[in-house]
Amino acid sequence: MPTPHKRTRTRLGLLPRVVLGAILVALPATAVAADATESDPQRHSRPAAAPAALGLDDPVKKEIAMQLVSGAENSSLDWKAQYRYIEDIGDGRGYTAGIIGFCSGTGDMLDLVELYTQRKPGNVLAKYLPALRKVDGTDSHEGLDPGFTRDWRRAAEDPAFKKAQNDERDRVYFDPAVKRGKQDGLGVLGQFAYYDAIVMHGDGGDSTSFGSIRRKALAKARPPAQGGDEKAYLHAFLDARVWAMKQEEAHEDTSRVDTAQRVFLDKGNLRLDTPLDWKVYGDSYHIG
Repeated sequence: MPTPHKRTRTRLGLLPRVVLGAILVALPATAVAADATESDPQRHSRPAAAPAALGLDDPVKKEIAMQLVSGAENSSLDWKAQYRYIEDIGDGRGYTAGIIGFCSGTGDMLDLVELYTQRKPGNVLAKYLPALRKVDGTDSHEGLDPGFTRDWRRAAEDPAFKKAQNDERDRVYFDPAVKRGKQDGLGVLGQFAYYDAIVMHGDGGDSTSFGSIRRKALAKARPPAQGGDEKAYLHAFLDARVWAMKQEEAHEDTSRVDTAQRVFLDKGNLRLDTPLDWKVYGDSYHIG
């Protein structure tokens, strides 16, 4: 049986929120305005601050990211139709399901059903929690068959379950990828390359995880945050990603990189601006 490592990781915690407050000194508004003008007579002639760089978390770009991943994972750009998707694709990870390919053998499906059950006790999937804990780390269906796939599709009609899928996707995959990409000074395409890598390989400690892929890239090129060229670094990252994919038979088709992300990179489309045309696993896609 293949060893599951798609998403081998420890559970990521939520980042603490920092609340910033400001205390206004009780001065008349006219006095404050006058003081500001006198102390900075050139303030009106200064150019406006540059807007924040566009990131993959921009709603329009995030929608594109969801479609790109859905095309690769589900052969359809309609990612919202995938909440009810579930099957065993024979990759050693048990059942694969939902909008991001949560797997019964890699822990993220268990995390999802636990979250759903915390929010909605007694839901149709809650009774499978003992079985999901038992099969974690294996490709076994013990305790899940024959009703789990039917009940998954039933749960997918519940808005609460859809929200749980969205939230777990963001917590475990999307948000960490965007944060790391921004820290490395990458634009939208680079952040997406990180996201797609975490979706497929997870962020664990093995040699084909996202962290290992990034380290291999850093050994070849510097990211923009370290003064490097963005295109050169992304080519190094995608090279490392292809290597990781080829280590596992289930991912040996690297068109997800070669005829998709690499195409955007070769065209210099670092912002993932539309129109986008690409191929994955021989299928052609277009976002206008």
